[in-house]
Amino acid sequence: MKLIIAIIRPFKLDEVREALGAAGVSGLTVTEVKGFGRQKGHTELYRGAEYVVDFLPKIKLECAVTDDVFEAAIEAITRAAGTGKVGDGKVFVVALEQVLRIRTGEIGADAL
Repeated sequence: MKLIIAIIRPFKLDEVREALGAAGVSGLTVTEVKGFGRQKGHTELYRGAEYVVDFLPKIKLECAVTDDVFEAAIEAITRAAGTGKVGDGKVFVVALEQVLRIRTGEIGADAL
């Protein structure tokens, strides 16, 4: 089992969610976050004053998947979130040792 953490552009959320559903991912956690990478933010003009936007709005997706769905999920995120421009985001993968469903007590892949 793996935990996939993806940081994507906000307007790509619906496309990524649909692609993950088609890939067999049944659950997803979404968080609105702010951050920066190589972009280092940008400058904007507001009422004649220029200011720097250091942290850009992003979406953080987290989904736990079984090993048989893992490759399809990564491909779905990469395909749906990509624009080919700087700032498309990143995908992090973490191995899950154990998953427990609180309501039923199921453990492992059954808990997903």
